[in-house]
Amino acid sequence: MKTRSVNSYKDLESGISSKERTFLLLYKSGAGQSDCALERLQNINTGESSHLYTADVNRVRDIHERLDISTAPSLVVFENSKMVNIFKGCQTESAYGSILSGRERGGQRGVESGKSKQVTVYTTPTCSWCTTLKTYLDQKQVGYREVNVATDSSAAEAMVRKSGQQGVPQTEINGQMIVGFDKSRINQLLEIK
Repeated sequence: MKTRSVNSYKDLESGISSKERTFLLLYKSGAGQSDCALERLQNINTGESSHLYTADVNRVRDIHERLDISTAPSLVVFENSKMVNIFKGCQTESAYGSILSGRERGGQRGVESGKSKQVTVYTTPTCSWCTTLKTYLDQKQVGYREVNVATDSSAAEAMVRKSGQQGVPQTEINGQMIVGFDKSRINQLLEIK
């Protein structure tokens, strides 16, 4: 697959503004998972229909901060210049193919049933249980969208409406809310054995 390296948020913004659906791989060169993700994405043949941008966080410092993403690698999906999903970690080539073709929307991989799950994790930067939860999901190869409720007041309000709780972490899996790091409930909803 043809990729285009971007050197700043402004560079990325100009690239995604003219396209309906675009992708950005934030990676850290020299890190195993990041190198894996970059190599697998470059091996996918999607023709000219997909627009994939890459940014090495070792060199490009403003993109991941502007998008509030703290994990590399992360494949970010944009639709009409708006970020709509994030897939974290190194995915299989078939998973990347599904994401790039638009067949995969849930940010989920590694689930034995093969069913796609919509997973959103609500966090704050100072929450140690949030880090524990994200580490667990990364270990189980579960893709998720992270929402920092400390910087997004509308997302925080939506989270409270859904769960009735203000504390984090909270995980939303296909519309069901889990307050705290409830591993057994997460495993149940994600069908992790």
